[in-house]
Amino acid sequence: MSVEQWVSDELHAIVGISDRTICQYVLALARKSSNTEDFIGKLKDNDALEINDSVRRFASQLMNKLPRAAPKQTVRKGPSAAELRERELVRLSNTMTVLEEEEEPVYTKKSSHHQRKRRESSSDDEVPQSSKKTEVKQEKRKEASSDSDFEAIEGELDRDIKERDELAARIRKREKEKTRNVLEQKRKIPDNKDKEAYSIDKLREESRRQYLAKRKEDKLDELRKVVHDDEVLFANEDLTERERKDMEYRKKVLEYAEQHEKAADIMKTKRYYVPDAKVKSIPTEYVEETEEVRHGGDGAKWEHEQLLASMLHYGAKDAKSKQEEFELLLDDKIDFIQALQMPGTLDEKDEEITAAQKRKMTIEETRKSLPVYAFREQFIEAVKEHQILIIEGETGSGKTTQLPQYLYEAGFCKDGKKIGCTQPRRVAAMSVAARVAEEVGCKLGMQVGYSIRFEDCTSEKTVLKYMTDGMLLREFLNEPDLASYCVMMIDEAHERTLHTDILFGLVKDIARFRKDLKLLISSATLDAEKFSTFFDDAPIFRIPGRRFPVDIYYTQAPEADYMDAVMVTVMQIHLTQPLPGDILVFLTGQEEIESVQEALMEKTKALGSKIKELIPLPIYANLPSDLQAKIFEPTPPNARKVILATNIAETSVTIDGICYVIDPGFSKQNSFDARSGVEHLHVVTISKASANQRAGRAGRTGPGKCFRLYTAWAYKHELEDQPIPEIQRTNLGNVVLMLKSLGIHDLVHFDFLDPPPQETLVIALEQLYALGALNHRGELTKLGRRMAEFPCDPCMSKMIIASEKYGCSEEILTICAMLSCNAAVFYRPKAMIIHADSARKAFWSPAGDHITLMNVYNKWKETNYSQQWCMENFVQHRTMKKARDIRDQLEGLLERVEIEPKSSSCTIAIRKAITAGYFYNCSKLDNSGHYKTVKHKHTVHVHPNSCLFEELPRWVVYYELVFTSKEFMREISQIESSWLLEVAPHYYKGRELEDATNKKMPKQRGKSAQELHG
Repeated sequence: MSVEQWVSDELHAIVGISDRTICQYVLALARKSSNTEDFIGKLKDNDALEINDSVRRFASQLMNKLPRAAPKQTVRKGPSAAELRERELVRLSNTMTVLEEEEEPVYTKKSSHHQRKRRESSSDDEVPQSSKKTEVKQEKRKEASSDSDFEAIEGELDRDIKERDELAARIRKREKEKTRNVLEQKRKIPDNKDKEAYSIDKLREESRRQYLAKRKEDKLDELRKVVHDDEVLFANEDLTERERKDMEYRKKVLEYAEQHEKAADIMKTKRYYVPDAKVKSIPTEYVEETEEVRHGGDGAKWEHEQLLASMLHYGAKDAKSKQEEFELLLDDKIDFIQALQMPGTLDEKDEEITAAQKRKMTIEETRKSLPVYAFREQFIEAVKEHQILIIEGETGSGKTTQLPQYLYEAGFCKDGKKIGCTQPRRVAAMSVAARVAEEVGCKLGMQVGYSIRFEDCTSEKTVLKYMTDGMLLREFLNEPDLASYCVMMIDEAHERTLHTDILFGLVKDIARFRKDLKLLISSATLDAEKFSTFFDDAPIFRIPGRRFPVDIYYTQAPEADYMDAVMVTVMQIHLTQPLPGDILVFLTGQEEIESVQEALMEKTKALGSKIKELIPLPIYANLPSDLQAKIFEPTPPNARKVILATNIAETSVTIDGICYVIDPGFSKQNSFDARSGVEHLHVVTISKASANQRAGRAGRTGPGKCFRLYTAWAYKHELEDQPIPEIQRTNLGNVVLMLKSLGIHDLVHFDFLDPPPQETLVIALEQLYALGALNHRGELTKLGRRMAEFPCDPCMSKMIIASEKYGCSEEILTICAMLSCNAAVFYRPKAMIIHADSARKAFWSPAGDHITLMNVYNKWKETNYSQQWCMENFVQHRTMKKARDIRDQLEGLLERVEIEPKSSSCTIAIRKAITAGYFYNCSKLDNSGHYKTVKHKHTVHVHPNSCLFEELPRWVVYYELVFTSKEFMREISQIESSWLLEVAPHYYKGRELEDATNKKMPKQRGKSAQELHG
């Protein structure tokens, strides 16, 4: 019986329970103990067992059974000859089989056969006693060696965990020091007297500066008057030489003074400054070129005007007046059926009053006109009475902008703590924060701020902070108890994004720990009961919305092409429905939005003045902020806006003036196949809840209409009631790493609102274990703690950390930034496809796509981030600017994880670092000419946009698998099979990496037909 089995039996007899992990724990304590009393003391300190006579007897027997270390002897210069001989005999005995005494080792085949027969026929009782003793010794020796190996592994894991905790402490300390330094600049003088003197000095300096600026203007004005008097009074007078020189001198002084600023700018432009270390360290900001400079300036404008003037114009002179007599007919038309009306809470009479007064309202009047204002006092009392509150309010009721302000005005931030509000999207966080800052009457970033990835617009004065849910998860790493917040509001909870679902479990646990933290869960749909049940039957605070009735229209038959149906419906509404009244169209993504926008502009341009002005405006997450703001601008008179939006406009963004909604019934959704590791971004049908949300957008400013481009039967039978939560259809690697970093180890029993599939969770754990982020006990390693600091997927984080070993951190950061953009770097205009392809090939590298992306960024950097260079090389300037922001953030995180930035021009080192992070994503070219993944033998293909599309190297590593028409590998690089054994010997075996092309064919001659049949 083994020692572990004996411990299991004894524990079952003593405490009535036995488990493998408990046995291993008790054995580990016993091995670390020097004697029986020490072992009993450790059991008592850890509250493992209640100490009594049976436990003492068990401890004594266990310590006797465990092999003990031999007592230390006096140190000698070296072992004696007898000891060396004994050690050699022991080594040989371990490598040889034990022979019985009466047997002699013979080497003939016949005798060995008889010997084997004799051994089989002999019984156990006939085995000599010396042979038994030798076997017992070997068993003890093996057990002792296995125990020592186990102790060595456990000791190594304990050291790694200790280093991980020390790293986390250093990261927190460094973060605290940085924060303290920022604040200390504001509070340099704590003493009151010194503070007063300091303030007076600062005021005196500021006063002097303002006085000098004013004095400069006064002196210039005085000099102008003197020069004017000289010209008027002494124009025809005879003056002395000295008087004439004085007059000329005053004129020159005036001329130089008036042109001082201009001359300074010219000097700054023309003068060359020798760069020093300080200047080199300051990043140069790229200044956007103006539209005229960008496209040729006045010369191009004049050429365009002359070209238009030289064109022929066909048609009669009175054609325009004659056209007005006829009605414009459309080529295509869709027949809609009105099925039902979505009831509203307001009458049609209220429309004129609301629309007329809204423009004249002040900010305070606008706040009071929102539906949530009537429940202000009730809401504040409910928050004071309950720790957790579920808020159910329709979109546009004002809950996102007003509720945090009400709590701030009620004095919830008196202790210097903040009120936080999470949003699922970046656009919503920025726009809501800007609106609240305007209402509060402060500059954005002061009392009201926002925090999104790559942009932190907050200060030490911020008390209302809007952020994405992902940013709040990042804050948990440095502040697990959210000590700087007094109220946390999880907004748009009904969207059930991945980060929102994780936040539910975390904030629920913190609310039990911190009784002073108020928690608000805000939802716009009718699933508040589910949230209430999850948060221990928390009360629901309902805010009735303010909406007008909406007529719902369905198509008579299904539409084959929903994008074509969208354009037809837009033109149909524009020509048949009265103005004013803007249109909101829901599309699936950026590509569809841009194509529909281009098609609508072409149609309206072709029709010219025959129709009223139609202004198509896009809104999606990657759109720049200045273009996003255009959708909120008022519509020009006698015109109509068409807002082309993703599902961001369902709840996150409220646009005034929308009377018509076009709902194709589709949205883009990410899904993850855990077995193949493929992420699918495909178009799926929306849920009924989303369809009702979209329809409700038409009844905000008056009675509206919703045109659904699907049948009523499809709505009833083909649409699900609620969308599938993102946590059940995505890769959980990053989430598992984040939760492990927060100290949550039991992920299976973590309090999820809707638990993810077990298979996806297990695969995420396996991947993190293979990357070295987790040890075999499932605990976070030091490497895993460093990986958690980067806001990237685990493979990319591992690649950044591995770059330290290969000395190429700078290059890897550039590659990571380009990969993280999630957008195309190159573009191909239809009129210049050949030029675009040739420009793209100039950056290609035989090493692969990763080096190609690095080449693009480095060339752009050499031109001082020029937009003109991007236009000439058909590179997306917006994507490059985003890559620069990402790279700056990642470079700032290197110091946190104690990595020194290094640069290397060796592509082999760079590709080895890439392989160290993405060895999971490796495929090999087989004999049939297709690529198959090394582990799962899954057939994949090289993407046509890859620079290695025609080369087809033997071994490649890829960034991700994307399913469109086939499963394509995106961003691949050529590698050697030996690198996989170098970076991941624990994951790949030698036989998996054998290359069949290097094997030689057998030299034996085949048999002829006569030999076979003869």
